[in-house]
Amino acid sequence: MAKTTLGKAINAGLRAAMEADPKVIMMGEDIGKLGGVFRITEGLQKDFGEDRVIDTPLAESGIIGTAVGLAMRGYRPVCEIQFDGFVFPAYDQIINQVAKMHYRSMGKIKMPVVIRIPYGGGIGAVEHHSESPETLFAHVNGLKVVTCGDPVDAYWMIQQAISSDDPVIFFEPKRRYHEKAELDESVPPALKLHQAKVLREGTDATIFCYGPMVKTCLQAAEVAAQDGRNLEVVDLRSISPFDLETIFASVKKTRRAVVVHEATLSFGAGSEIAARVTEECFYHLEAPVLRVTGYDTPYPPSRMEEEYLPDLDRVLDGVDRVMGY
Repeated sequence: MAKTTLGKAINAGLRAAMEADPKVIMMGEDIGKLGGVFRITEGLQKDFGEDRVIDTPLAESGIIGTAVGLAMRGYRPVCEIQFDGFVFPAYDQIINQVAKMHYRSMGKIKMPVVIRIPYGGGIGAVEHHSESPETLFAHVNGLKVVTCGDPVDAYWMIQQAISSDDPVIFFEPKRRYHEKAELDESVPPALKLHQAKVLREGTDATIFCYGPMVKTCLQAAEVAAQDGRNLEVVDLRSISPFDLETIFASVKKTRRAVVVHEATLSFGAGSEIAARVTEECFYHLEAPVLRVTGYDTPYPPSRMEEEYLPDLDRVLDGVDRVMGY
């Protein structure tokens, strides 16, 4: 079976969704003839036409506002935000319209909008190109927030997000766009959109992660195994809502947990998981839930990002600390 990259898997997933439903429309800056800055939409405008793959002006608020109107008329718009830091001009539209329209109309209006956002660091980019704003959206009721960590999930999750009648913020780990894996498009997805995935079974501690940190945490588990530590690795996949059933089951088995993400420490996904696990699994825990994250600072210049991002050593240090209690 041929291997494909995460980026090409998203492209294939978008293509499959457009073939399945003529109401699926792509919108974004340079996504048509150029195929997007990361070439994720390459070839789609040529095959589906300019009426369905639309190059928009450089106006994120206008992109999302237009998507709201299209969704109200029965379309399923998929919007690309070129870089994570560029989403904030559209934050007003996302929070006040996309997230609230269904609730405000007492269910009469559906808002099947997908907003694709390449996110995270590790590519040596300039300012505003390496943000991790996932919890800003997870905090907003009415939005679903998901992120893929490998090509197989990328292919199926983008289609599941597009078919959802709820608005979905779809975060794509840009530094993993070129990671490869075998993808069989004929095999249906094993998981629903908001289910977590146990990537590696273990008994000594659980590492919870998502998006760009999945590969790093799997590498950490392999290194820890050389020291006799059997770590479980769980890809959360969905940040809002969390798959609490899988999270609690894993912690009750291993009795220790480390949460890893690129976003800053305070008020992050790790904080919420630590709180939920403490409330539900307190008497199962042998140690407090620890977090390995980015720092509570703006994202640094590119030459310093290796000092900012959680790496193999920092994840292993978190494992050492949680095992030392």
